[in-house]
Amino acid sequence: MLRKKRKREVPKISTASLPDIIFMLLFFFMVATVLRETDLKVKVVVPQATELQKLEKKSLVSYIYIGPPLPQYQAKFGTAPRIQLNDVIATVEDVGLFVENERSQLPEKLRPYMTVSLRVDTGVRMGIVTDVKQELRKANALKVNYSARQRTEGW
Repeated sequence: MLRKKRKREVPKISTASLPDIIFMLLFFFMVATVLRETDLKVKVVVPQATELQKLEKKSLVSYIYIGPPLPQYQAKFGTAPRIQLNDVIATVEDVGLFVENERSQLPEKLRPYMTVSLRVDTGVRMGIVTDVKQELRKANALKVNYSARQRTEGW
């Protein structure tokens, strides 16, 4: 007795639950994603510049803000320019530890590419900026840039 060979049919995959799976993934990533926002406590109006270059990988950039405290913080910190590291007002001596903490959060292979961006208010004197740059040198954070905005009018 000979058997006829029948074509085997592959059962169809049901796509009815596909939208549910997609919404679950979307919800997961919305909840798990942390947007890094810094609550500024100092006033920073960056200077204008003509030659600007956009940073490629913003995840490798750590920001140091320097400026006078905002009015709601002046009772506590005074009116002299202050340094803000992440969400805290700090001193020049804290810059080295800040750099080490930021560097330790990066994967080992990306640590040499870490950039420190100084966002300095236009009214701040260079003394405090020079002190911060000296601390950055001590911490071996040699990739430093200054944040600026595009100059709108010509020379």
